[in-house]
Amino acid sequence: MRRLLNVWPPFLFAGVRVRAIGGDWRSADVELRAHWWNRNYVGVHFGGSLFAMTDPFWMLLTIHAIGSDYIVWDRAGEIEFLKPGRGTVRATFRIDDAMLDEIRAATAGGEKYLRWCETDVVNGDGDVVARVRKQLYIRRKKDAPASG
Repeated sequence: MRRLLNVWPPFLFAGVRVRAIGGDWRSADVELRAHWWNRNYVGVHFGGSLFAMTDPFWMLLTIHAIGSDYIVWDRAGEIEFLKPGRGTVRATFRIDDAMLDEIRAATAGGEKYLRWCETDVVNGDGDVVARVRKQLYIRRKKDAPASG
């Protein structure tokens, strides 16, 4: 999957590289190197590339980590630019048991659940250049067996 994502046109042409996806689908590490084609007018990372590097990961990881009894979609997204992005920037995504337990509890009766997930995009010095929030829509499938 990592290799497929690395040649997926929106990532390939933006310069996004997926460095790792956890075997349990609970983590991902992504980077974006500065190139002439992904810089904006003033020479720093194009904001669309910063957002693109984070776009699918909360949904993808949650879909795989929580299992096939759930519907998971991206519902909303927002990005806050905090500092000019120069050089190589990175984003890390981690799903833990507490998040999955929270989702299972909130959707146990078949209700939809909207959950915000946050990721910092950091530069080589560890400074946050952008904060990205994605809202997931999650619902237990109607035909899913009752958990117990």
